[in-house]
Amino acid sequence: MKEAGPRRERPRIVVMGGGTGLSVMLRGLKEKPLDITAIVTVADDGGSSGILRSELHMPPPGDIRNVLTALADVEPLLSDMLSYRFNTGAGLAGHSLGNLILAAMTDISGDFVTAVRELSRVFAVRGEVLPAAGQAVVLHAEMEDGSIVTGESKIPEAGGRIKRVFLEPDHVEPLPEAVEAIRQADAILIGPGSLYTSILPNLLVPKLAEAVVEADAVKMFICNVMTQPGETDDYTVSDHLKAIHEHIGHQLFDYVIVNNGEIPLQVQNRYAEKGAKPVVLDMNVLKSSGYQVVADTLVLFRTYLRHDADKLSHHIYQLVQNWMLRKR
Repeated sequence: MKEAGPRRERPRIVVMGGGTGLSVMLRGLKEKPLDITAIVTVADDGGSSGILRSELHMPPPGDIRNVLTALADVEPLLSDMLSYRFNTGAGLAGHSLGNLILAAMTDISGDFVTAVRELSRVFAVRGEVLPAAGQAVVLHAEMEDGSIVTGESKIPEAGGRIKRVFLEPDHVEPLPEAVEAIRQADAILIGPGSLYTSILPNLLVPKLAEAVVEADAVKMFICNVMTQPGETDDYTVSDHLKAIHEHIGHQLFDYVIVNNGEIPLQVQNRYAEKGAKPVVLDMNVLKSSGYQVVADTLVLFRTYLRHDADKLSHHIYQLVQNWMLRKR
């Protein structure tokens, strides 16, 4: 009689995206018994990342640095150092120390992916952090009026409604490790983050999207709490999913995790000044489209609205555990 293979103790999850929302979620997930791989966009071209990308011909380090900081198992002071941004100094103002360290490590190792791997080791990162591709990509948006806007940082400033986004080069190759991580995943999480400039750039890398579609994993979409001016004005939860479906050609997700908690009026008013408002939860549309919805009060407000990392990671972990039980 053939012996059963060893049971995997820790479920493997892949998290895809970029921006602050992804980092907040990862701070909660790293406390769970999970093997985490974060696949991070390389389309950023603004701020410190944009300068280093342009001057040093390297992938933009900002989103990678945020994820490394979120998953680092080091003293808080070292995490603060990675995030520290210089306010003065010719040539230094605007740069974060973590971005400069990644740039230096890339120069030393001769390779951005190796630099990320070495910095992960130095900062005892709980999981693996991978850029979606080994090269920077340029993000373009076709607006509904037919105009083309070039550059991740320029798209939200264009002032129109986005019809679609696309990459240059359009056949960019993903990291083989990223494709393999998706193939081996028990769960795939996409979001939260900027829909058109953080989430879709990962899924527009052709082989990454194909791997997600084919993966035998439970697939979850974590929706943003607020709309984003210039990207998702007046979008409902189902509008976010519709945009992904139209770009990829597949309905990817089994579960949609959304906030249904009330946001205080004074907080809404503060965001409304910048053109943002709560994403409307259109539950009937989601359910009629075949999605299973997990809704809870998932927001915290300090200086900004953020996902409650503990509650969000609890829901995710429960869904992963249930999926693993069904697979056995």
